This record gives sequence, C-alpha cells and structure tokens, in this order.
Amino acid sequence: MAVYFDHRIEAPESSGAPSQVAWHSTQPVLAVASNSPTTGGNIDLYLQQGECVSSCHVDRPFQPTVLAWHPTKPVLALGWETGEVLLLPHPSGEQTSLPTTHTACITLLEWSSSGSRLVTGDQMGVLAVWKMDARGRLQGGHFVKHEYSKPLTYCIFRPAPPGEDVAMMARAAVSGDESALDMFTWRKAGKGVPLKMGPQEGLLFYVSTADGKVHCVDERGRSSSVLSVEGSIQKLFYLERRDVLGVVTETLMLSQYTLGPEGGAQELMKVKLSGKSGQTTDIVWTDNGLLITATGEQTIRLWDLERDDNYVLSLDERLGFEKGELLNCVSYCPGKEILAAGTNRGRIALWKMLVQPNARNDSRTQWKLQTPTELEGSISQLQWGSSLSLLAASSESSVQILCEHVMSAHFSQQVAAVQLTPSQLSLTLFSTTTQLTLRSDMHIRGVCVTKNAVTVWNGKQVTVHEMAGDVLRNTGSFQCESQVLAVHDENIYSVEPNRVQVRTPQGTVKQLLAFSEAEGNPVLLSVCQAYLVVGTDTAHIKVFDLTRREAKAHCSAKNLGEQIPNLGALRSVKCNANGNQVSILVTQVNGRPDNKVYFYDVEMDTVTYFDFFTGRPPSGISLAEDMERHHSQASELSGRCPVTHCWDESEPRLFVCETAPVNSSSRHDDTDEVDVLVVTLFCTQEHGLLLQDSFPRSASLQALLALDVPYYYFTCKLLFRRGAVFLPEPGERDPEVQEVPSSPPSSTSPAQAQALTPPAPQAPHMVSRRALRDFVGLEGCEKATRDAMLSFSFYLTIGDMDEAFKSIKLIKSEAVWENMARMCVKNRRLDVARVCLGNMGNARAARALREAESEPELEARVAVLAVQLGMLEDAEKLYKSCQRYDLLNKFYQASGQWQQAVETAETQDRIHLRTTYYSYAKYLEAVGDKNTALVYYEKSDTHRFEVPRMLLDDAQSLEIYVNKTKDKSIYKWWAQYLESQSDMESALRYYEHAQDYLSLVRVHCYLGNIQKASEIANETGNRAASYHLARQYESQDEIKQSVHFYTRAQAYNNAIRLCKENGVDDQLMNLALLSNPEDMMEAACYYEEKGTHMDRAVMLYHKAGHFSKALELAFATQQFTALQLIAEDLNENSDPALLARCSDFFIKHAQYEKAVELLVAAKKFHEALQLCLDQSLTITEDLAESMTVSRDSKDMSEEARKDLLERIADCCMRQGNYHLATKKYTQAGNKIKAMRALLKSGDTEKIVFFAGVSRQKEIYIMAANYLQSLDWRKDPEIMKNIIGFYTKGRALDLLAGFYEACAQVEIDDYQNYEKALGALTEACKCLSKAKGRSQEEQESRMAELQHKINLVKRFVQARRLYEEDAGEAVRLCEALLEEGDLDAAVRIGDAYGFLVEHHCQKGNFQVAYRKLEELQKMLPSLNISYYVSQGSLEALQRAVGLPLGRGALADRGDSRDSGGEEDEVEEDETLESHQGD
Repeated sequence: MAVYFDHRIEAPESSGAPSQVAWHSTQPVLAVASNSPTTGGNIDLYLQQGECVSSCHVDRPFQPTVLAWHPTKPVLALGWETGEVLLLPHPSGEQTSLPTTHTACITLLEWSSSGSRLVTGDQMGVLAVWKMDARGRLQGGHFVKHEYSKPLTYCIFRPAPPGEDVAMMARAAVSGDESALDMFTWRKAGKGVPLKMGPQEGLLFYVSTADGKVHCVDERGRSSSVLSVEGSIQKLFYLERRDVLGVVTETLMLSQYTLGPEGGAQELMKVKLSGKSGQTTDIVWTDNGLLITATGEQTIRLWDLERDDNYVLSLDERLGFEKGELLNCVSYCPGKEILAAGTNRGRIALWKMLVQPNARNDSRTQWKLQTPTELEGSISQLQWGSSLSLLAASSESSVQILCEHVMSAHFSQQVAAVQLTPSQLSLTLFSTTTQLTLRSDMHIRGVCVTKNAVTVWNGKQVTVHEMAGDVLRNTGSFQCESQVLAVHDENIYSVEPNRVQVRTPQGTVKQLLAFSEAEGNPVLLSVCQAYLVVGTDTAHIKVFDLTRREAKAHCSAKNLGEQIPNLGALRSVKCNANGNQVSILVTQVNGRPDNKVYFYDVEMDTVTYFDFFTGRPPSGISLAEDMERHHSQASELSGRCPVTHCWDESEPRLFVCETAPVNSSSRHDDTDEVDVLVVTLFCTQEHGLLLQDSFPRSASLQALLALDVPYYYFTCKLLFRRGAVFLPEPGERDPEVQEVPSSPPSSTSPAQAQALTPPAPQAPHMVSRRALRDFVGLEGCEKATRDAMLSFSFYLTIGDMDEAFKSIKLIKSEAVWENMARMCVKNRRLDVARVCLGNMGNARAARALREAESEPELEARVAVLAVQLGMLEDAEKLYKSCQRYDLLNKFYQASGQWQQAVETAETQDRIHLRTTYYSYAKYLEAVGDKNTALVYYEKSDTHRFEVPRMLLDDAQSLEIYVNKTKDKSIYKWWAQYLESQSDMESALRYYEHAQDYLSLVRVHCYLGNIQKASEIANETGNRAASYHLARQYESQDEIKQSVHFYTRAQAYNNAIRLCKENGVDDQLMNLALLSNPEDMMEAACYYEEKGTHMDRAVMLYHKAGHFSKALELAFATQQFTALQLIAEDLNENSDPALLARCSDFFIKHAQYEKAVELLVAAKKFHEALQLCLDQSLTITEDLAESMTVSRDSKDMSEEARKDLLERIADCCMRQGNYHLATKKYTQAGNKIKAMRALLKSGDTEKIVFFAGVSRQKEIYIMAANYLQSLDWRKDPEIMKNIIGFYTKGRALDLLAGFYEACAQVEIDDYQNYEKALGALTEACKCLSKAKGRSQEEQESRMAELQHKINLVKRFVQARRLYEEDAGEAVRLCEALLEEGDLDAAVRIGDAYGFLVEHHCQKGNFQVAYRKLEELQKMLPSLNISYYVSQGSLEALQRAVGLPLGRGALADRGDSRDSGGEEDEVEEDETLESHQGD
C-alpha cells in the first residue's frame, strides 16, 4: 500500500497566496504563481521536494495570470495582467520578454506539440503567434496577429495527421530492418512504399472567445470562423480517434463537431451537462475519451464520450471523509489510471481505475476509492507531475508536493513495524503482545527492527530508537545518504559506491565490506539470523557471516548474469537462516518482472528456479511422487509471477512467496485488487524445490511480511480516518488470521528526546498472523513438537514415510496426531491419514475412510477424511475440484447448507434435483417452516401426498391449499376425505373438480341417483364409470341399458354374455367383431350351434384367425364370396393342404393369378410355373422372387433349385423379360444363358458390366461381338471395350479382324493412312499370336495382311517424302499404281489425287488433267472432289478451260474436311494406348 509524503514548498517570505501551479511535462519542476494585494505577484520554481530555485524568481507589481511550460524544454511562459509575456528558462533564470503586442490582461498561452509555436491572447481579443527555435528561444517578432474584439478564453492545437515516426524508422533501418531501409531508399531500390512523412507537429489551432465563437488559424496564420455557440466557452478538447472537436461553455453545455480537412465544422451532438453552472468548474479531458468535471458539489461527474455513457463518483464517509464535503478540483494521471480530487476540507480523494478482464459493462465498478491524504485548507488546484509519483496540491495559503511512497514494513525477532503515515510507525511486539506507535520528525522511507531497537531512515538521515519495555528512546541519529539499510544486533549496514559500511547506532563506521568494480555497487541488503546478503547493480550477490565480531565473507561474489538469461536487474535478494540458500527476484531486460524465483545454493554454487508461469520447477526436480496431485497443484500455480518472498526466521528449509497473475504483476506492483496466492516451498540440496502449501491471500490483508514458524505474518489494509485514527479495511476476513490484541496505552516521559508515545486505544492492528497449515491448533506448542511437525511435513512432502513416522514416534498428543491428519488432507496422503486416525482413536473416521475407498476419485476420498476432521471448507473445495457434485450436494445437505445444496442440484447435479427439493422440504417441515416446505414439496413433485399429510392437523389450511392448487389428484384425495366424513355433497363437488367420473357415478348410485349417474357416464364416456353403471343396471335386470354401458366400457365379453343369455342376436355380431378373438370364436360357435346366420359364423371364424374352420364351413355352405375374402388373408404360413384346396377352387373359377399366388405360398413352384405358361400369365419380379428358393433351404436340393431357376428364366425369356431372365440364369449359375438373355435386351451398359464381372472367355467374346454391332466408330469407349474383351477372351484372330476394320475406317472416312498402318500392324501382331486355325490358312492370311501393310507403308512413305523430294515421291506413287491389287490396301483415287495435286502445284495442268482422266476412266462414278482439293480443281479448270463436274459425293467430302476431329483424336488415343500395351 502506498502513502503520499507531503512536502510544503519553501516559498520566499515575500510570496503571497498561491494562485496557479504548473508542472513541466517531462522534468520534476513545479511553477507556482502567487498573488499579494500589497506587493503584486511573483513566480517561483520548485523541485520535487519543495526546494525553491532561487535563480528563477520573478516578481512584478502586478498579478500573473497564465503559466505555460514548453512541452520539452525547461522554458516557462508567463502572462501578466498588463499584457506582458515573459519567457523564464530553468535553471538559468535569464528572463526574456516578448515584444509588446498585448495591452490587456493575458488570458491564454499555448505551445504547439513540439514547441515551435507559442500562441498568446489577451482580454481585448488580440491573438499573436510567435516562432520559437529548438531551444525554446524567441525568433523575432510575432509571426501573425489577429484581433477578435472579444476576450479569448481557450486555445487548442489540432494534432497532426498520423505519419511515420522518422526517428524510430531510422533506428530500425540502422539495426538491419530491411522493410524500414526500403522506405528510405524506395525510389532508388524500386521497391517498397514511399515514406509518408507528415508534419512533425500540428500547427493548425482553434481559439475560442467569450461570445461563444471558435476560430481556426491554419499553418500560414490565416484565420476563419468555424462555429458559434451560446455563452462563453470554457473548454475545448479534441477526440483524435473520431476527429471531433468538443466545446464546453460556462453553462455546461457540451457540443461536439466533426472537423473537415480545411478546418470546417459540423455539429454532431449537443447536450446539457449536469452540475452547478455559474460557479468555478474544473474540467479535465483524458486521452481515453473521459470528460471529468468538478463543480463544487459532493460528486464529480464523468462522461465517457467513446462509449456514450455518464456516471458520478462520490465520497464515502467510511473512508474518512466528512458528510457534506465538497469536491473543488480534479486531475487525472493516465500512466497510473488514478483520478485525484481536492475537497474543501483539505483532503485529496484518489480513485483507482480497475481493469476488469472480460468486459467493462458497468462503468461504476471501474473506480475504487482509495485512502485519502489529509492536508490543510481547501484544495483549489491539483496537478499530476511529470513523474507518476508526484502530485501538486494548491490550497488557500500554500502549495504542497505529494510524493508517492510504498509503506515501509519489517519483521524480525517477533517484532513488526508497519508505516502508517509518512512520519508514523505502528510497532507490534508479539512476544509480549504489546503495541506501540513511533512518531518521527522526518519522512520515513525505510525501517528495520530488531528485538531491542527500531531504525528508521529517509535517504539522508538515520535514527535509532531503543525499546525498553513499553518505552521508546532515541539512542542515535546520524547523516547517511544510503537508500537501503540492514540491521543486525548493534550493527547497521549501509551502502555506498562499491562498498557496504558497517556502522554503530551512533553512525561510526567500524568496518568496510568492499566490492570490486566488476562486482558493482551494492543496492540490495537483507539480513536473516546471522547472515547478510548483498545484491549489486551488476547482478552480483554476496553472502556475509555476521556471527563474529566482524563480518566475514561467507562466499565469493556470484555473477547471476552468467546463470540467468535475459537478466536486467535484481529486484530483491533474501537468504535463509543458515546462509546456504539465497532467493532472488529479478527484472528482465525488457523491464518486466521475471516469472521465476531463482535459488542460489552457496555450498554447491548452483542456481535453480521455480517457474510460476508453468507452476513447476525445472525438469529434474520433482514436486513429489504423486503425479495426480502435482498436476492439480501446477494448474493452480501456473500463469503467475512472484511479488514478494522471504525465508523462515529459524527454519532454513522453509521458503514463502506471494504470487500474482502475470498480467497484473507488471502494473506498478499494485496487487491490492488481484487474487494473490501465497506459496510455501521446501528447498534442500538433496530434493530440490518441493511445494509444501499454497492458499489465497485474504482480501483484508495488504502483503506478506514474514514467516516465523508457526505463523505467517501479514500487513493489514487500512482506511485513513479523521483525527489520525486508522482502522482496518472492512471486508472479507480470513477466519484463520489472528489479530494481535493491543495492550493498554503506555506513557512516555516528557524528558525523552522526541515525543514518542504509545498509541491511543483506537490504534490499528497493523499485523495479522495466520498459522501454517501444519500448525493449526498447535500454535502454542513447544520447540520439540514444532521441529517434529516440520520434519514430518518435509518427509511427507518428499514421500519418505519411514522418516516421517520416525520424526513423530515420540509424540503422544492426540491434538498433534489430529493436526497431522489435517496435514494429510492438504497433501492427500490417505495412507498416512489412516495411521493418524488410529493414534487418535477415531474409529468413526477410520470406518468412513474405509467405506470411501470405492470412490474412483482421490479428491472424493480425501474429502471424506476432511469431513470427518471438521475441515468443511477443504472438503467442499475437493468435491468441486473432482467435479463430484452429487457428493457435494450430499455434503451441503449433511452440513445444513441447504441453499448451496439446492443451487448445486439446480446447476450441476440435476439428476438429484427433485430428491434435494424433497430433502429440503422435509428439513423445513422439521424446523416448522411449513410454508416454505410446501413450496419445495411442490418442486419435488411430491406435494400430492406430502402436503395433505403435513397439513392434515390443520383442516382449514388444508382446504385453502386444496382450493388454491387446483390439482386433480389433490381434489380427489380431498373428496375421498370428505366422503369418509359422510359429507357427500361436498365430496361430489370435489370429485367433479377432480374429473373423477367413476367416483361421481359410484356416489350417485350409492345415493340412488342412477339417472344422474347415467347422464354423467354418457357425457364423459368414462369406461370405469360406464362399467360400474352397467353392473348396477345388470343387478336391476335392465339388460338393454346394461349392454349399452358394457359396450361403452368396452367390456364386450360381459355384453356378449348378456346377449347370448337373453337371445339378443342382432347386437351379438357387432359386439363380437369389436371384441377379442376368443369372444369371436364363442359367438361363431353360438351361431353355428343355432344353425342360423351361417355367414356370420364364417366371418367370425375368419376374423378370429380360425381359417380352416371358416373354409370348412364356407365350403359346406357354398359361400363363395366368403371364400374369396378368406383366401386374401392366406400366406405361406398357412396350411399347405388348405392352400392347395383354395387354389383348386380359384382355378376352377378362372381366377388364375390368385391361384398362382396360393400355389407359390404352398411351395408348388412347378405347378405355378406351368399355370403361368398355360394361361400366359406375366411373371413379375415379385412373383419370380417368391418362387426363388434360398440356397440354405432344406426343402429342395441344389440341383432341383437350379432347375427351377432355369425354368423361371426360360419362362421370362419367352415373355421377353430379358433382365429378369438374366438375373435368374445368373442365380442358377448359367452365365452363358444369362449373357445371351442380356444380349437380347440390348442394354450395352449392363452387358459391359456383366462381361467384366463374369470373367469367362465365351462371355468376353460374346460381349465384344455385340459391341462390334454398335456404332463403335463414334464412341471410343466402345472401341476400348471391344479391344479389351477380345484380349481377355484370347480371341486374337477376331481382334486382328477388328483392327483391320479400324484401318479400313481410317482410310475410307479420314484418308489417315498413318493410323491405318498402325491398326494393320496391330492386326498383324494379333494374328501372329492367334491359335486354333490351320497352318495354311493362317499363313495365307498373314501373307495377305503383310502385302496390304507393305502397300500402305509405301503410300505413307511417298506422302512423307513429298516435302523433301517431290520427284521421288511421285515416282513411288506411280509405281504403286502399277500394282494390280492396289485398291485392296490403298484407294486408287487417293494415289491419283496425290499426283493431280502435285502437278497442279507445279503448274503442269495438262499432265494433271490426263491423270484425272485416267482416274475417271477407272472409276467413272467417282466424285473427284473427294480426292482432289477444291482449289486445285478450280485452278485446273481455269488452266484447261473445261468444266469439271461434281458428283454426289461432294457433300461427303465437305463433311470429311470439317468434322470428326474429336472422334479421330479419341480413336487415335485408344489405338496408341493399346499399342503401348
């Protein structure tokens, strides 16, 4: 917790009352303007502790009006009421007056963002802009001057548009950032984007006047009016994110305007702010969009313009503020997110903005009021300084500088000291339970206590106070500029550059502990028992032994920078009681605190650590043996950072530290509002770091102070009260934290050196202590027991049970064993707990623990032990951690926490929700809360029985409840109760409400109102009521009514009985049909015996499922219509003889389809097939399937089954159902016939598929032959299948014939002799491999094929040779024409066409014409254009002069030229792929 030291400024005697204060934005220099009615005004500069800078004093016989610091340089602009403007540099004090421009009171001074412009304005409306150099000095006269004729009230510069930070980009480029370097060299390198260098500062500004106008002055000094409002303008502010200008008038009217690029403005919104207008209003604008106003009321108002929200902050009397205290002024520190407000009673209220992790839904919860600081007089002005820890407060008579300081605290040898105020300490002596207060005449910056002395210092002076009982006496004071001190016995250790001084209480230096230059300057000191550890600014640590008369080095200096990566600086060092372990907290190079606590082993010279970010030590150092326990512990500790740490005062193995979440530990070391976890570790050489315990710090505690077994010691949070009385902060108090009672006040002799008095009875309890987990209930034990418990805890932590029990074998106290059992709950060691329970003699707990072994979760078993030991909170946490909400629910019920039990059941254990409601209701009934019990009985859905039972003794309440609930079950119960009380009229009414018609009919029959009962039964149709009424009518021999109501009750058996007994045959048939088969059979027998209505008997036998009897009776009585109805219900499960008899009947009456179905059902498949053939009945697929016998059937052999299937297929073939025939042939295993049937169907896709799956040679050949009958020339896929099937069927001779056909197609249709040659070559290959022909026939065919290949090859060669040697090509072609059988291989027309084309190209048209004539003689009917191109024919016609006729094949030639390309390509690909195969 922080306090603020107040330093009153050392103002000169000539200074009057302060009027204004102003901090420099970057340096800790405060300017204060003072006014005196007699001497005029003066300006003074002060440093952060109030020291006056004498060289910078300015006084005038008139009053100063405005102060404005240069944004970066220590130059102050002063405005006076005479119009003078003065520049005052610090610390030289060389005053510079601006040239006379203003003649009226200066009202505004404003610097631009970098200080290159200064705007001055006065009461007469004169505005001047001055140019300044880089050092803040004036450059000539004013740059521009405007006169607005009205007083100027406010000025604001518009920020420059965002551009690149040139300095940062330059640093990045120098460090090797290629993208940054490209921005500087984009034009030369030809890559990257140009560097956008906007203006370094915004030079456009807005100025307001008293008549409500706002003017814009641009960079060149040109002025233009942009907007106007009603009333004088008090404040201008700029929302940079939205490019909006805000205006606040003296009447608190807020307006927002959107700004154009040239300074134009358009009103966005306008609203009246709450608050007292007409009074002095302090308005603050923050960069995060908050507008804060203080108008002299009891609240300050905040408007969040980014979120469009507003709220107020008020004072709290519980924090020390007075009722009716008013807030005069405000100031906001963005770096610390603290809002300060000054009151008229001299207090400064501080609100801390709390950052909530998820969302900021409620703005009021963002601010927490802190402890106030008390000053003198009414606070009129507040301003935060350049340092985040400085705050200037101006009152009516003086100015005070408040410097933030973290409260000092120290604990040693059972003495604790905690700072209350800058000059006051609270001392607690735990050995005597005495509490004292020390008041010093200096601001205390540090304190150290020992058993007999208290040492305080402020960085310049050290004072030592000696304690003698309840009296404090000043025994020494000396000057010392050490910022840190340590005390051991009579020695005081202070630091200087490169050494530590050992002083006496009077300040005499008696020893120097030197450090080399490499080891650095000592900056950290800590003493534990007789050992001193020193940390330096170069990250070295060194331990000294203080047991002798002089301090002696315990080890050499250790350079931690070599051991710890990214080490920036040491934050804190502490050593243990033996001096062999040193714990270190460090800051990383980036300035953030490290997440690890480092441990330096002095004897082993090693450094290890515990990483709180992962929640575990480094690999190789185990937490313990139980991995399940360690996983949960690591998850609790992960994501944290150590804040404070210390060792036990006497136990060298025990270490404790406070940890905070990572994202909160870097916020100015402020851990007040975060969940701080206190972690205790054992640290040894043999076993490393072992987690002993962890628990959250209570909200009422400030920080960990010390560890001294059996207690942790914490400082308490305080509220500052009036009259220097301090009380602890209200809130959650840890029940295990003990506050030390204060002793009665003691007196101090007036002869003492200082006024040091014990506190008044209202003195606060500044230190609270909490027992260690292992010592709860054993706080007052002797040292032997304490040591035994520590050893037991240590061995239990490392899992050495033998040593653990050895350490406590001599302990006989049940309290100690119970405490160890509690320890087992924390460590989750049930094996040890059983031993402890045995020594305690707690048989009940031992039995409960044994019964809990069936639970699968360890936490659930440990929770049972915790319950038996009374550790209810631990049991609750354990049940929650293992998510056993059913057991947690039972635990809450058993411990009487019914609200938690209900909540758990509603959210997590819904399977036991109604049970929980019921148990809670029973509990409430037991304690007499019947109204609430009634509600929970209803929730548990047991109210229909439990509530009447509960309220039975209170009939009036029960009747009210019955009428209120309107529940039918409760109505019925109440009616039965009234009926038992003979109140029939009321019972009938409630039976009617309950809609219990049986009871209504029953009561009416009882009362003799049978007619009313009949009406109810008829209206409602209630079966039970109708049955009861039918019984009543039967007893009265009213057969008709009885049969009617038996029928309505669906009691058909009784109705049939009455009909038979009384001969009511007309209703008997209908009743029998409505009833069950037994009643139908009984009625059918009745009709059959009587010999009348035989059709009814047949129908009833049929409906009852007695088909044989129905058929027999139908045949006997010749009821053919009934026979047809019966036959429709026959199936394969019926009697075969019955089926055959029925089929004969249907054949006889020409109903063949029904006869076939019955024959199939009777499994007479051959007769059914023959009937289908004889009567030409179509065999459907369903019928064929019904005649198909499964393979595993035992009724028919496999041969007979196949024969039947083939007969079915033959029948389907005759009927033209080829697909079904194929299916049946396939099922019969005859794939050849199946293929033939499929071929007849013409389904190409199924033929290809069937051939592929059959894999038989004959089927492949059949499929290929079929495919050849299709148009395979246009479908490459068919061609591919033909080749594949012939190949798979090994019909190479047929394949050769197919290739020959392909070659002929290529010649005839496309004149593509190259492809034809390839096809003929493939045919030759296939023919050479073919078998089965006679040798002579095969040789003859091969010779013929070879000759054809030879002719085609010669023609192809001639066409290819033509480009190189046309003459030779022509000679080859003419030689081909001499072959007698050329036309069988090469068409004669193609050969002649080749020659004609050649002679036409050469111009030999006569020769070409002769060749054409020869062709026409050989083939008179031939179309010439099919072989000779149209161009050649036209050229020949022109040359010869004779017309050349066209034949009928011309169109074919045209189609040949323009179409078929795609087919040709696809055929080519198919052939080539096969050739590759």
